[in-house]
Amino acid sequence: MFAINPFAHLSASISPAVMQTYVVIMVVLVAAGTLFDIVHKGSAKYFFSNWRKTKGKHVDGGELVSIAVKTAVVDVLASGEFCNAKRRVAHLLTMYGFVLHVISTVVMVFSFSTDSLWPHLWWIGGLMVCIGGYWFWFFIRADVSAEGNSRFRVMHADLFILSLLASVTLGLLWAYLQSTVLFALYVIATTILFGSVPWSKFAHMFFKPAAAFEKRVSYANDTRSNLPRPADKPEKFGSARTAPRHY
Repeated sequence: MFAINPFAHLSASISPAVMQTYVVIMVVLVAAGTLFDIVHKGSAKYFFSNWRKTKGKHVDGGELVSIAVKTAVVDVLASGEFCNAKRRVAHLLTMYGFVLHVISTVVMVFSFSTDSLWPHLWWIGGLMVCIGGYWFWFFIRADVSAEGNSRFRVMHADLFILSLLASVTLGLLWAYLQSTVLFALYVIATTILFGSVPWSKFAHMFFKPAAAFEKRVSYANDTRSNLPRPADKPEKFGSARTAPRHY
C-alpha cells in the first residue's frame, strides 16, 4: 500500500487532466491569495517603507549576502526564531512534512510514476505533518499550555493549521481505505487550505523570511527598530522551581 501511487488508481474514475487542472488551480489560488494579502494588509509597502526610513551604518554587499545566508539557514531551514525546543521540533516536522507531502503529490499527479519512492515520501511527509501538527494543537499551543484554554477552542487564527491537518489526515485515510466519501472530504479540506490564504496564516511562510532578514540587517546597521542593544545577561522571569511556559 505504501509503495502504490494512490492517484494512479484514482485515474480509473477521474481523468488525469482533471486532477492536474485542480493542482494548477490550487497553485494559482496560493499565488493570488498571497498577493491579495500583501496588497490588502500593506505588508510589502510597510516593509520597504520601514527599510528606507531606517538609517544606520553602511552594510556592504558581502555582509548582506552573509546575513541572507544566515537567515535562510538559521531562521528558515532551522526555525531559529523558536526558543522553545518542543515548539521548534513540532514546527520543523510540520514544515518539512508539508513540503515533502506537497512535492510528492504534484509529482505523482503529473507523472503517475510507478516508482515506489514518491508514494513512500508522500506517506512520510503526511505522517510528519500529523505528528508535528497534532502535537502542536493539543499540547504546545500557547493558549492551551500557558493560558489553560480548552484544546478544542477554535479561533479564526486556527484556520491554517486546522485545514492543513484536515487535508493531510483525510488524504492519508482516503489512500488507506479508498473511500469515495473520504476523497470528497479530502478535496474540500484541501480547497479550503489553499483557497483561504488571504484569511489564514498560510502567507506567513513567505513573510517571515523577509521579516527575519530585515531584523538581522537592523542589528547589523545598529538601527534595531529603535530598540536597545540586547543585554549580555537578559533578565529571567519565574524561578528554577516554576519555569515560565511561553512561546
